[in-house]
Amino acid sequence: MSGIGTGYDLSSTTYSPDGKVFQTEYAQKAIDNGSTVIGLRCKDGVVLAVEKLVLSKLLVEGSNKRIYNVDKHAGMATAGLAPDGRMVVNRACDEAANYKRFYGEPMPGHVLCDRVASYVHMFNLYWAFRPYGSTMLLGTYDKTGPSLHMIDPSGTSYRYFGAAVGKGRQLARNEIEKLKLSEMTCREAVVEAAKILHRVHDDETKPFEIEMTWVCDESNRVHQRVPAEVLAAAEAAAKAALEEDDMDE
Repeated sequence: MSGIGTGYDLSSTTYSPDGKVFQTEYAQKAIDNGSTVIGLRCKDGVVLAVEKLVLSKLLVEGSNKRIYNVDKHAGMATAGLAPDGRMVVNRACDEAANYKRFYGEPMPGHVLCDRVASYVHMFNLYWAFRPYGSTMLLGTYDKTGPSLHMIDPSGTSYRYFGAAVGKGRQLARNEIEKLKLSEMTCREAVVEAAKILHRVHDDETKPFEIEMTWVCDESNRVHQRVPAEVLAAAEAAAKAALEEDDMDE
């Protein structure tokens, strides 16, 4: 890529002869090398889950946060560069608060997604900026039902039933495609999300922890962390499933 991009990768405002914006592609590369993040949209809500590497034994558990509240009905998980993701989350919070203040009701999920995507895209239009090195998974539950959106560094956004980004994205997507998400509850999806993250974790020498949230009927349509006992049971089931797979092999 460096040979092809020479001279055309100095600014996000410059196209290469074959129509590529290399700065945006480099931002995507930073995300592809990061921790795995998945989102599952079920029949009764949305589950967001992040694989977080424990970089030091001295690190306080849960301190490297990657999933944030945007509003009562909305949460956002970030993949890639954590500080970049945090800046986008701050903008999303401002957009949701301004909408509620002006219209007197929570911001619909698709409107919030469009506003955030437009903000992210702006950083691909001016030479003084660089694209955000973060992809966001946005889970919401509004009056039209639950929805899951993904916003990438170019400002492109799509609505998904299931999505995965990060280093283990391909294996995670393969596992997600096997699930019948339209028939699954969020409590069932928590177990499946834990299994997927344990399967895609490729380096057993590096410990990791799972951060998981949901917005669903069980949480009264409020975005919040999955209860500790539910997450612990899901992780136990995931480890048991991995052991069974190893025995079968």
